[in-house]
Amino acid sequence: MAEAHQAVAFQFTVTPDGIDLRLSHEALKQICLSGLHSWKKKFIRFKNGIITGVFPASPSSWLIVVVGVMSSTYLKVDPSLGMIARINRTLDSTNCMTSQTKKVVSGVLFSTGLWVALIVTMRYSLKVLLSYHGWMFAEHGKMSRATKIWMSMVKIFSGRKPMLYSFQTSLPRLPVPAVEDTVSRYLESVRPLMKDGDFQRMTALAQDFAVNLGPKLQWYLKLKSWWATNYVSDWWEEYIYLRGRGPLMVNSNYYAMEMVYITPTHIQAARAGNTIHAILLYRHKLDREEIKPIRLLGSTVPLCSAQWERLFNTSRIPGEETDTIQHVKDSRHIVVYHRGRYFKVWLYHSGRLLTPRELQQQMQRVLDDRSEPQPGEAKLAALTAADRVPWAKCRQDYFGRGKNKQSLDAVEKAAFFVTLDDTEQGYRQEDPEASLDSYAKSLLHGKCFDRWFDKSITFIVFKNGKMGINAEHSWADAPIVGHLWEYVIATDCFQLGYTEDGHCKGDPNPSIPCPTRLQWDIPEACQEVIETSLNSANLLANDVDIYSFPFDAFGKGMIKKCRTSPDAFIQLALQLAHYKVGQAELCPASRAPSPRREAAAGTRGTASWAGVTMAPGACPLGTGGEFRRPLWTDAGPVWRQALGR
Repeated sequence: MAEAHQAVAFQFTVTPDGIDLRLSHEALKQICLSGLHSWKKKFIRFKNGIITGVFPASPSSWLIVVVGVMSSTYLKVDPSLGMIARINRTLDSTNCMTSQTKKVVSGVLFSTGLWVALIVTMRYSLKVLLSYHGWMFAEHGKMSRATKIWMSMVKIFSGRKPMLYSFQTSLPRLPVPAVEDTVSRYLESVRPLMKDGDFQRMTALAQDFAVNLGPKLQWYLKLKSWWATNYVSDWWEEYIYLRGRGPLMVNSNYYAMEMVYITPTHIQAARAGNTIHAILLYRHKLDREEIKPIRLLGSTVPLCSAQWERLFNTSRIPGEETDTIQHVKDSRHIVVYHRGRYFKVWLYHSGRLLTPRELQQQMQRVLDDRSEPQPGEAKLAALTAADRVPWAKCRQDYFGRGKNKQSLDAVEKAAFFVTLDDTEQGYRQEDPEASLDSYAKSLLHGKCFDRWFDKSITFIVFKNGKMGINAEHSWADAPIVGHLWEYVIATDCFQLGYTEDGHCKGDPNPSIPCPTRLQWDIPEACQEVIETSLNSANLLANDVDIYSFPFDAFGKGMIKKCRTSPDAFIQLALQLAHYKVGQAELCPASRAPSPRREAAAGTRGTASWAGVTMAPGACPLGTGGEFRRPLWTDAGPVWRQALGR
């Protein structure tokens, strides 16, 4: 337990001669550096808060306004239309300043007020401009003069070099649609899925709702929209995700692979060291808000960035009726799982982030550890893979005190979770389909006890150097994780790199304390719950069929030449395949559009694509029949090109 001794700042011994006090200078140094790091992050947050608070202006623009107003005053030009004189007369009653000081203070106060008024005006103007949606309905490849003028105005009011959260206060609120419009869209979407008699009955029910109950509910909805930033997001998060009592594994969590054909190194610890460091570099940029906000239409229309806030240091906490999301502002450690053991690994040493080579050293120490799992420890994470209620009760009964609580806190408050998998995965040329199937299933559910499915991110590194991510879904949409993953892969391969023998660049540091084993005291009753949860999770995992194969006939470039989006193309292809295989039956599927053009838009609305892609009785591709034009996607050119028209 050498690392425990290093963590002691001072020791004292009571002797007959008095108290013998011994200070550990290294431990005191680490405490000072930790405090310095904490205050540095607070200062950065404070600075970013000011910069974001005055956006689309900048703090330096205040000085420009003050200099301009004061210069005009000294040139005997009054830009305030008498307001500076009124402020000066008000200051006369104080009798504590000279005449010259009063003039300066009056000018500064007016300049500050003018500066704030300009900020509010620009921010409100930008919000009004971003409420325009006409560009979304324009024909693909064409842009009206009004849209071009609108784009120019948006760019003028968007300021220079916006930070990640700069646009948050300028985004429009999600509008409340009229009851009649909602009913009309609903009937239009369900019409292809219903027989005539059922549709007539549904039409009568919908019309009754629009006249009687609908207006009352609409009033409550509008009332909430006045007070809440987004009147849907919190309800969607709670009722669609957090109140779900079924397993997160497979049903909610999703995964991401890495590059299929390329593996930069086959050394597991080295791959983990580089990619963990890349993830932490991304977190560093996120903490400083240096990630550029995503903007559409040629970097014009900003999207909401609120979902980035819970990317790291986040865990879903089980409850008997509903779960909650726990997010801590900062976390200086990760938890690593390997062969049934949990290790706490610190990410900083001597006030700095560990280098890739030092992280490789820490991962190798975990891999070399030959200690056996404690009773119940190996399959503990199966609790997060099965139903939520048993996990919630088990957490309350057995993890609310003592070493179990301390270890569980370490897992839930970690920056993210890491699994050093003891299997080999990835693409194999001799058996591409089976190898990719196994790779996908391993990332999706693994062995059902080697992924902590409650963590926002579980980073997985396999024995042969392949890697992937399993992500919990309630805290954000998949594009947030996709943005992180693209950065990590690019940084790993093109910025950090490896030595010729496959190790991380740099030198190891033997002075870094070893990873610490988490300690558990899991009683037999809890172990029985773990086994029950594992059996339930295994049944679910064995019921999942994934068929993955490399498709190289064409890619998104060809699809875009058809003047449609790759997403719309895939949706239509899925519907067509089901239509042909299912004997001309429609498939009720869901698609999750993300309305992130509005503030706090974490909502993932679902839509029945079966009703908007193909009408009943439409002929499959190649039979010469006509297709109904999709309502929500401009995919008509795809079908016309496919039909040779």
